[in-house]
Amino acid sequence: MSEAITMHPLLLTPLYRRYLWGGRRFATHLDRLLPPGDDFAESWELVDRGTDQSVVAAGPLAGTTLGELVRQRGPELLGRHAPRAVFPLLFKFLDACRDLSVQVHPDDARAARLSPPDLGKTEAWYVIDAAPGSRIYAGLHAGVDRESLAAALRAGRCDEVMHSFEPRAGDCVFIPAGTVHAIGAGLAVAEIQESSDVTYRLYDWNRTGADGKSRPLHIEAGLEAVTEFGPVAPVQPQAIPSAAALSTADPVSRRLVTCDYFLFDEVRPHGDWAVGGDDVCHFLAVLSGDVHVDPRWHLPPLTKGMCMLLPASIGRQVLTAAAATTLLHIQLP
Repeated sequence: MSEAITMHPLLLTPLYRRYLWGGRRFATHLDRLLPPGDDFAESWELVDRGTDQSVVAAGPLAGTTLGELVRQRGPELLGRHAPRAVFPLLFKFLDACRDLSVQVHPDDARAARLSPPDLGKTEAWYVIDAAPGSRIYAGLHAGVDRESLAAALRAGRCDEVMHSFEPRAGDCVFIPAGTVHAIGAGLAVAEIQESSDVTYRLYDWNRTGADGKSRPLHIEAGLEAVTEFGPVAPVQPQAIPSAAALSTADPVSRRLVTCDYFLFDEVRPHGDWAVGGDDVCHFLAVLSGDVHVDPRWHLPPLTKGMCMLLPASIGRQVLTAAAATTLLHIQLP
């Protein structure tokens, strides 16, 4: 990769993961062209984990991996967050046609003690589509402690101690590491998380696979990783102060999550909307409508289901959005 190539807005090729609980809503809800099959469960849009790499799809840097950019051109990509050994976040879409297993992820301190060490996994979900009656399981009923959770897990009745609710499209749920959780059948969600792959399966709804066997559980390790007790509800979005005047609010952006790992916003622009110019990189995912970048980049417009990473070095970008456009906007804090 030549240093002479100028950084530009980065369109990235998705990586699909096919599991039994997946479906085809990436085609119907994100306008993706999918090969045959009804088990498309995850679409990784932003990833730098070993051989799992986002690859630039268009422009002068086409064919370059996200990992190469992080390690070879970190200050240009990450700005004030450089240097980094890896890109610290992973963004994906999920299509849950069946209930996912009940899981918990360790925090950073616990994950660092693993062999090999990893990051913890704090995450947030944005609900794209919710079938009637679908459920999100997030946290535990009030009063459930480690001992009562352990008893429920060993008895195969974890569902009796989990808090759940019926979500609506547009809901956001923040899941700190150490929180017991599951995505229920009928949901399509966008997920931003620490770049981690450490998952402890606590409960799998007492079901068996095609081979007639139950999937392995990780009850002891999972119990040790649980640090968040109590129910979790959808977050209440907050108005974002305008960069021009902190006494006013940006009317098109709502802050969904502020945490140590990411800032997560919903943006509904109409016309011109400016982003960047603050020495950090910005990631955008289009949920509806379309967005045009500056013509000097010679890139196609962003349409529903497309994502873009804006390197820190390219400065402030003015994007032009059609009516009824909804974006997810993510940056490092």
